[in-house]
Amino acid sequence: MKKIVYLDATVPSYLYDERESIQTYIEVTKKWWDEESQHFDVYVSEETIAELSQGDYPRKAEILTFVAQLQVWPPDEQILEIARVYLDNYLMPRVFKGDALHLAYASFYKCDFLLTWNCNHLANANKRQHIRIINARLNLPTPEIITPLELFTEANYADE
Repeated sequence: MKKIVYLDATVPSYLYDERESIQTYIEVTKKWWDEESQHFDVYVSEETIAELSQGDYPRKAEILTFVAQLQVWPPDEQILEIARVYLDNYLMPRVFKGDALHLAYASFYKCDFLLTWNCNHLANANKRQHIRIINARLNLPTPEIITPLELFTEANYADE
């Protein structure tokens, strides 16, 4: 059984980004998608799609075509409640409600990984313990919140 990966909006957007300032992240994202994504069941949410639809992204049409091919987790009232608890417990700043929703989706649907380039509010080692505590109180599993750089298959170098 494949592990489940939830993508926030940063990952699909980086697949089509061309900014020099984040070129390394773009290359890692493309490499992960090309070489690793098939090893997982990959999902997005309506929140991911909404962010990408509303945002000002280069090559937006291509991004939206790409995410339209992915599996989408349906919304649920409980996800909104979970996100409210995250915001009430200061896991995410209130102005970044989407970040709380991404974590709520990934937790509610018991995803193994939440894949993101958002290292301020999601993939942040300083937040992990707080997230685990709040999810434990909510009786929810906590996905590994990581960047694509951290989700590559271990290479077998025995033959080299």
